[in-house]
Amino acid sequence: MKCKTIIKSLFILPIIIFMNVAAMAQETGTASYYANKFEGRKTASGEIFRQDSLTAAHKTLPLGTYVRVTNLSNDSIVIVKINDRLPKSSKRCIDLSRRAANQLNFIKKGLTKVEISMIVDDPSKDEEQINMIEEN
Repeated sequence: MKCKTIIKSLFILPIIIFMNVAAMAQETGTASYYANKFEGRKTASGEIFRQDSLTAAHKTLPLGTYVRVTNLSNDSIVIVKINDRLPKSSKRCIDLSRRAANQLNFIKKGLTKVEISMIVDDPSKDEEQINMIEEN
């Protein structure tokens, strides 16, 4: 009896995880960007934060996930790697490096409404930009 329960749990757990990630495949909210005081600090992934990188912090997306961030006020797009965590209490949905915020053209505003989409369909479509992220 215990063996059947364990086997069921092992089968159901990946499905639950996949459903949670799939539900997060697209999100709309407010984006901000990191203050300069975080430059050189360790992120949740263990990487060193650099303002000139294309990275971001998110509350729940798995570290290492690539997301497409679209600024809804001007339709500019950037692809970033999630390498840090936002506090659960944050009102922001994503915190971007200065380089990513600059590409989305909201440095002067400080905040902007964005749509975040996980790159789950075919990452090769965005391969050039992903390679650029990994090189920096």
